[in-house]
Amino acid sequence: MSKRNFYDVLGVKRDATPDEVKKAFRKLAQKYHPDAGGDEQKFKEISEAYETLGDAKKRKEYDQLLMFGGIPGAEYGGNGGRNRGYTTYSTNVDGADWSDMFDNIRNGDGAFGPFDFSTFFNGGGGRTQSAPRSARGGDLTMAIDVTAEEAFAGASRKVTYRVPSTGEQQTLTVKIPAGAVNGGKLRYRGRGEYGQAGGARGDLVITTNVAEHPLFKRDGADVRMDLPISSFEAALGATIEVPTPSGTCVRLKVPAGTQDGKTFRFRDLGAPNVKRKGSRGAMLVTVRVKTPSRLTAKEREALEALRDADKREYRADVDRYVD
Repeated sequence: MSKRNFYDVLGVKRDATPDEVKKAFRKLAQKYHPDAGGDEQKFKEISEAYETLGDAKKRKEYDQLLMFGGIPGAEYGGNGGRNRGYTTYSTNVDGADWSDMFDNIRNGDGAFGPFDFSTFFNGGGGRTQSAPRSARGGDLTMAIDVTAEEAFAGASRKVTYRVPSTGEQQTLTVKIPAGAVNGGKLRYRGRGEYGQAGGARGDLVITTNVAEHPLFKRDGADVRMDLPISSFEAALGATIEVPTPSGTCVRLKVPAGTQDGKTFRFRDLGAPNVKRKGSRGAMLVTVRVKTPSRLTAKEREALEALRDADKREYRADVDRYVD
């Protein structure tokens, strides 16, 4: 049965350019990746091949080995399986034992396993070094735009992102929690970059960019809003319907004589608190007294009469400094 090397696994020629090797790997990775319903064993095989051929130094050493009699590779698939089909040599060349080399491959250590090829090609004694340690994959990041209404109530959003090492696209349904804040982070474990040498995948970290609401301003779970009232309502008092972030309304009783800037607090009518499940922030309503910019003749006459009849000292603390 013929023996297949790493070039055969990726389906490229010996003189393939680095870009051709990379392109072939990406195509096979998308086809055989387990997350896409592919063959996990096949994905490991093409990953091992690319780990060697995708690295200029490793590829050079691998090509030198092929020149010594054609080996290292695996007879993938069929009845050969991963642990069969390797040619075993017992001849020592420059102090290096070929059989050790292929035992490393057979034991799953990869084409370059723990064997130190640099000592072999430099005339060394074929000493071994420790196998490479597994490394966790890096985290991937992305941001999604969220409307103010989605942030208040929660929502689901399907997103697609690309894994840099393989170029494959992956799709994920993101659950935006009720009460999401601008700049908040959502972490999806095991959905980031692939690890090395069997290491775990990194995470996918998604930042929420929450749009501002035209009326409600967020302060964590608390929600603030300004309520314009007339100077007459401030002086005489009024009852006003006020909307809430949840879409309901509450009645605010503005006492007579209310001053501009007075804030009224409604407990549990703000946004859901993402840090304390089941609780909500407060809604804070600040009164903004509006003075008419234009008056009718009748209004002016009435206000002038009120002014002349008013004997209150509004500026007593100021007037004592006036000569």
